[in-house]
Amino acid sequence: QVQVEESGGGLVQPGGSLRLSCTASGTVFSISTMAWYRQVPGSQRELVASITRDGEVNYSDFVKGRFTVSRDNSKNAQYLQMNSLQPEDTANYYCHMRIFTVTTMQNLEVWGQGTLVTVSS
Repeated sequence: QVQVEESGGGLVQPGGSLRLSCTASGTVFSISTMAWYRQVPGSQRELVASITRDGEVNYSDFVKGRFTVSRDNSKNAQYLQMNSLQPEDTANYYCHMRIFTVTTMQNLEVWGQGTLVTVSS
């Protein structure tokens, strides 16, 4: 069994910064793509950023130049540095990882429970 857990959400003023973290645990053999999504109640979950095992990154247009995704393969972890936050960035942020597990010898799509980011003065 594998799971991922996010941390780092909270309340921040417009223009401020937050850093989200996500770590996988359990019977992890390897992790290919890691990604961050966000969702506002009543709206669809949308991709924020993704990063491959080799470090290739992809950002949605609405975060380019403000957010930076990174990963530490030795810790089965990924991070999202969010700068210049705006009220429209308020959402639940979800960690997603594609994990190859020891027990199943298959790739599993694993989601975290989400962490709330609120940008408000």
